[in-house]
Amino acid sequence: MSSGTYVAAEPSHGIAMHGIPKYNKSFSHLSYVNPDAPKGGRISYGSHGSFDSLNPFLLKGVAPRGLWDVEYGRNVYESLLTRADDEPFSLYGLLAEWVDLPEDRSSIAFKIRDEAEFSDGHPIDADDVLFTIDLLREHGRPNYKNLIKRIKNIERVSDSQIRFVFNDGGDRELPLLIGLFPVLPKHAIDPEKFAKSGQYQFIGSGPYLIDRVDPGTRLLLKRNPNYWAQDLPIKRGMDNFDEISIEYFRDNTAMFEAFKKGAFDMLPESDPARWAKQYDFTAAKEGKVLQKTFVSRLPKGMSGFVFNTRRDVFSDRRVRRALASLFDFEWVNKNLYHGLFRRSGSYFQNSDLSALGLATSALENTLLGPFKSEFDTDILDGSYMPVSAKDSREMRKVMGIALKQLNEAGYSLVDGVMKSAKDGKPLAFEFLATTKEQERLALAYSRILERLGITMSIRTVDSAQYWERRKTMDFDMMKMSWSASLSPGNEQYSRWHSSQRNKDGWFNQAGADDPAVDAMIDALLAAKSSEEFTSAVRAFDRSLMNGYYVVPLFYKADSWLGVWSHIGIPKGKPLGGYASKTWWDKRAE
Repeated sequence: MSSGTYVAAEPSHGIAMHGIPKYNKSFSHLSYVNPDAPKGGRISYGSHGSFDSLNPFLLKGVAPRGLWDVEYGRNVYESLLTRADDEPFSLYGLLAEWVDLPEDRSSIAFKIRDEAEFSDGHPIDADDVLFTIDLLREHGRPNYKNLIKRIKNIERVSDSQIRFVFNDGGDRELPLLIGLFPVLPKHAIDPEKFAKSGQYQFIGSGPYLIDRVDPGTRLLLKRNPNYWAQDLPIKRGMDNFDEISIEYFRDNTAMFEAFKKGAFDMLPESDPARWAKQYDFTAAKEGKVLQKTFVSRLPKGMSGFVFNTRRDVFSDRRVRRALASLFDFEWVNKNLYHGLFRRSGSYFQNSDLSALGLATSALENTLLGPFKSEFDTDILDGSYMPVSAKDSREMRKVMGIALKQLNEAGYSLVDGVMKSAKDGKPLAFEFLATTKEQERLALAYSRILERLGITMSIRTVDSAQYWERRKTMDFDMMKMSWSASLSPGNEQYSRWHSSQRNKDGWFNQAGADDPAVDAMIDALLAAKSSEEFTSAVRAFDRSLMNGYYVVPLFYKADSWLGVWSHIGIPKGKPLGGYASKTWWDKRAE
């Protein structure tokens, strides 16, 4: 850290990853909010599982939703900048009055608002930002630590100004992500207690205060009547409920039954069978519960059974490719999901960033040049699609091809058991599940595997054990979903970069360790133009397809939401279809 005099060259109210922000300096509110939404009332969210910590910034422990997350809101803690949900990646000043980002992105500077304060009335200053960086460097999640390592120097310009200098401008997303770091109170946090997780509570600057905690089952937040930012244009039409509660349930069945009775107000629906057949309960018939469909303009991401490539059984890409072809999507979709799903194939499905169905462009060929010999031809020429047998006859053909691929990888059928020719070990592994839906999908998959002499045992554990084993990479195979945005960046580093392979956490579950993947992540982070960025992301998409890290599952074209009718939803639509932080309670009108 250093101190000095710094004068902003071009201070701005907002910045964008590519191009310029949508909203100019004089905007009054975001287009997807109701600026006149009434304040008052309450909303309750439901969540599956449990929690044993109140610290969302640590790896150990599971914190409840609603403190610092995208879906239920960053309600308690805030950052220097905040996103607009109707743009791919634009940020506007929240705690920061202005931001200065030079063209080469070798640094970023912020001026903290004079009125910014924590919930106890203590002003926020540069020392709080420095304290937070030190705290996260020492104790924070791996994604924070990885970003902080790339900061060359921090300059405390004044009580209200701070500047971050980077080693170079190669990672053009890094300055924006620094603006999204939480800012925590130096005067109110004991670093030693912070590091121990547990039920240690500390304050933030957000619109809500922690009011009540029922460990593992319920969190109640109350709106701060003295919230410092309630009149800012970037916050107008948001934070409308006086109370927010997050209710936890052991399984999805119990959660749905509770929703029917009004225990919470909204349920993002993922089960087509339930969506099609089970919304005939009394409250729905009376119009008190509504089924709403939202069109999302975001990429669909990937849902699949992930191979833990750290396990010997999945270390061979040829084995993963064969196993990935044996999921009977057509049967599963028809018999379990009323034909309402579509097959996943790309990590950026349904967007211009997807490589699915496209041959490599000239820019992609340049990026992939050193690695192209390792790629399957169909992934480069655009003819690759996940294998989906239309009927039992086609499934037999698929199994025959998979058998040949396994033979090439050193396996053969011996007395009905698929065994390694090298050591005679059976091809067997465990699927880790925590819900009945995961069990059901795994059983459908295992039936096909059994026909080729492959054993997949299914172990179902409670949510606490499941999340612990997921964090420590203690599994063979499990169901995973990777969300996607129109501006993928450093989250891909955490998820797929080889440097993250042997680190515990929530991220590189597959254990990816591929120079092509690493290089494409570097390329998308360094891209300066939209054309360069799109080409880099498509090349990255191909590198993930080519690694066969998952058995691709399926996605919904639209977002389904069950919601109680007293919840007001604005007409404007963010890219994701809806944003609960803009809702209000009609009973408060």
